[in-house]
Amino acid sequence: AITALLSHLIRKALDAVIRRNSKILHTDPTNFIFIKNSISFILYAIAIFWIFHKIPYFKALGNALFAGAGVLAAVIGFASQKAFSNIVGGLFILIFKPFRVDDAIEISNNRRGIVEEITLRHTIIRDYQYKRIVIPNSQISEETIINSSITDDKIRKHIEIGISYDSDIDIASNILREEILLHPLALKEPTAQANENPIPVKVIALGDFAVTLRAYVWTRNFEESFELQCAVLKSVKERYEKEGVEIPYPYLTVILRQ
Repeated sequence: AITALLSHLIRKALDAVIRRNSKILHTDPTNFIFIKNSISFILYAIAIFWIFHKIPYFKALGNALFAGAGVLAAVIGFASQKAFSNIVGGLFILIFKPFRVDDAIEISNNRRGIVEEITLRHTIIRDYQYKRIVIPNSQISEETIINSSITDDKIRKHIEIGISYDSDIDIASNILREEILLHPLALKEPTAQANENPIPVKVIALGDFAVTLRAYVWTRNFEESFELQCAVLKSVKERYEKEGVEIPYPYLTVILRQ
């Protein structure tokens, strides 16, 4: 009971200290959060050792178990393979840092979100519906991870829209570029020269019924890129309707021969 209470209080205190000081010092909180999450394991290990050492009944039981330590170690080792692999996976994540706390990552099955916690056993990811995805460290260590924050939070978003073959490509491209530049979340191309368009718009496909335009626009992070895309698609559709640029839908032309 004392260990449980002590673990809870220390974790709460460390959590407040880590979050506050990492923001002030602009440091990565991953290592400190991992240590915070290891506190419970360390305290319970000390408590169990104390109980077996101080209470006569458990001390006698411990001596009996120690006599059969070889068999016991084999049983415990076999039963805890997954637990140890998760601990080793957590240590590898801590050392090599394929992702850190507060990174925006994407893993298999289009699961994406923000890394909230890295514990001895698992990693917790908060998705964009604020649901928590809990993944064992041994499993996430073997995943192919797309990390949008590993060196820089900025995202280059591709915004695509189709126009009809009868529409003017230059007018449609200019409208798309103008609507992006009007949005406050859009950033200019970092490598663009002074005489270049700040938002490149290119024709990327000549489809069965549409010409596909793609705009390349930078934003500060993944969340802002999604918000920008939604707003731009809405405003571009409204501008296209006013300017007479058609956004086509699949249709079939039937020619009757006599």
